[in-house]
Amino acid sequence: MKLALTVNGSQREVEIVAPAPEWRFRVDGVERRALVTQVEPGVYSILLDGNIYEASLDRAEQSLVVVVAGERFEVEVRDPRSWSRKSLRGSQGVATVPAPMPGKVVRVLVAAGDAVEAGQGLLVVEAMKMQNEIKSPRSGQVVSLTAREGATVVAGEPLATIG
Repeated sequence: MKLALTVNGSQREVEIVAPAPEWRFRVDGVERRALVTQVEPGVYSILLDGNIYEASLDRAEQSLVVVVAGERFEVEVRDPRSWSRKSLRGSQGVATVPAPMPGKVVRVLVAAGDAVEAGQGLLVVEAMKMQNEIKSPRSGQVVSLTAREGATVVAGEPLATIG
């Protein structure tokens, strides 16, 4: 799973290789490990490279505050699975339709240039032996379609754009 992080204004992409309790993740192609334990609700202790860090999570703001040697770092966590249809709309009324989970595109139901209605099926992604129909978040026209049958997609990868 890939997450987009903004740390004090600087954007980074982190790929989670293995989740808790012993996290394995890749940043800039380098795999690292961290042991994360919850010490109280919303507060975590992180053991990374022999150092212990304190982190607190604000779920409402989707932000994480990490304290390193007394210095606070604000981290914005953007998990593609939590994107709402509202957050997908661009300023010109364009909606990007991301893959909600990693999987394989098994059917493409529309083509670039097709008119679509809100809730109309655009394509089908198979994940964990289940087929999931990905629907249009709004009425409009398919501006672009990057998904191809048989292609493997990751969570958050843009599949189509509706204008």
